[in-house]
Amino acid sequence: VILTLLLSLRRKMNLKSERRGIHVDQSELLCKKGCGYYGNPAWQGFCSKCWREEYHKARQKQIQEDWELAERLQREEEEAYASSQSSQGAQSLTFSKFEEKKTNEKTRKVTTVKKFFTASSRAGAKKAELQEAKAPSPAIHRQASLETDRVSKEFIDFIRTYQKPGQDIYKQCKLFLDTMSHKRDLSIEEQSECAQDFYQNVADRLQTRWKVPPEKVEKAMDEVEKYIMTRQYKYVFCPETTDDEKKDLAVQKRIRALHWVTPQMLCVPVSEEIPEVSDMVVKAITDIIEMDSKRVPRDKLACITKCSKHIFNAIKITKNEPASADDFLPTLIYIVLKGNPPRLQSNIQYITRFCNPSRLMTGEDGYYFTNLCCAVAFIEKLDAQSLNLSQEDFDRFMSGQTSPKKQESDSFSPDVCLGVKQMCKSLDLLSQLNERQERIVSEAKKLEKDLIDWTDGITKEVEDIVEKYPLEIKAKSQALAAIDSENVENDKLPPPLQPQVYAG
Repeated sequence: VILTLLLSLRRKMNLKSERRGIHVDQSELLCKKGCGYYGNPAWQGFCSKCWREEYHKARQKQIQEDWELAERLQREEEEAYASSQSSQGAQSLTFSKFEEKKTNEKTRKVTTVKKFFTASSRAGAKKAELQEAKAPSPAIHRQASLETDRVSKEFIDFIRTYQKPGQDIYKQCKLFLDTMSHKRDLSIEEQSECAQDFYQNVADRLQTRWKVPPEKVEKAMDEVEKYIMTRQYKYVFCPETTDDEKKDLAVQKRIRALHWVTPQMLCVPVSEEIPEVSDMVVKAITDIIEMDSKRVPRDKLACITKCSKHIFNAIKITKNEPASADDFLPTLIYIVLKGNPPRLQSNIQYITRFCNPSRLMTGEDGYYFTNLCCAVAFIEKLDAQSLNLSQEDFDRFMSGQTSPKKQESDSFSPDVCLGVKQMCKSLDLLSQLNERQERIVSEAKKLEKDLIDWTDGITKEVEDIVEKYPLEIKAKSQALAAIDSENVENDKLPPPLQPQVYAG
């Protein structure tokens, strides 16, 4: 569903229609099997009911394949043993051992196939008890114990109003918790399947056996979910056997990298300059962050619902008309980007695995939760085309080299506090200084290139001149002897003049 939704969003953006916002057809949020319930990415686009049907089909197929493999191995082993017998006496001697080994092998195969339905071994139970004994800190353990005790007391007080059906509910819940304590070694998907089966069985017992009215059944199921998930929370929320924590870090890093996305880029129809709208945005962010502090899936869904209602109110105040679904999803994306909720993927997975499935399939809780899943998927796949930006600008924004032009301080309303105005002025000044630094660095690189080019040019001119007018250096000539010196080297100089006396 999410992939189809993203392709649809991109296709509609490419049409360059008059409306540039994010549009979602409501049919894209529904189960892809066409049952009319809301789908979920964790269930591969199916609703809870259809997903369980597909899951059971796949599991039954796997069980059948395991049985066929076990029978084939058993036949091969029987044939191998039969052919290895050399005599009737030897065959009777080893037949008991063969039967014993065959029985052990068959028992092992059956245990492997039925491991989803039976409790683990005593060693697994002891391992689970040891894990329970490892508390992260005394303070956290005391806090969890206090909350667990409070919820247990409230649950007992509630089921007393149901009399005999209440006693049956309490018995079933205790049995379920006892069973789950011996299934800690199962995968989180298998534990989720056990919880979903438990919800369905309790609801069916209340309706068929005790003839409880539907509205009282729904209220009872809410209390059952609150009781069992408060006690199971520390074992099934973000377990170490899953990659939930890795996904949390990836989404958190992705949202941090998208800090520069503005409401205008998403076409968010919300004006935070209006004080009342600004308060609604803050409340919506607070609600989506508060989701992580809750332990019950229903309470986490309630936070999402409150956040969504604040978003609808903010849009209504801004536009002076009721908000539409096309306005809601972009604003929800903006709220998630601005709030960056902690452990977002872990909370979504926890709700998907252990919430009462009927709550996710219909109603406003299911609708808002499905939109939140769509918003997270959109953020993970968001690119330049989604924001109508060039790839170059998108890459520069993502790398932190620059950011979109911030709002000028003069355009703020008088109600905005001085701190926000001063912050925006400082951001503008930093942006200007960054631009000046980039220009200085660019000019310095240009000057360096010019100097290198000038040096290369002068060198080439000198080489050309030398090549055109080569310098010929003659050998040093022999020095001439003085005219009055002795002709010792016989250099054919005339002898020195001798003085002569003339009579006069």
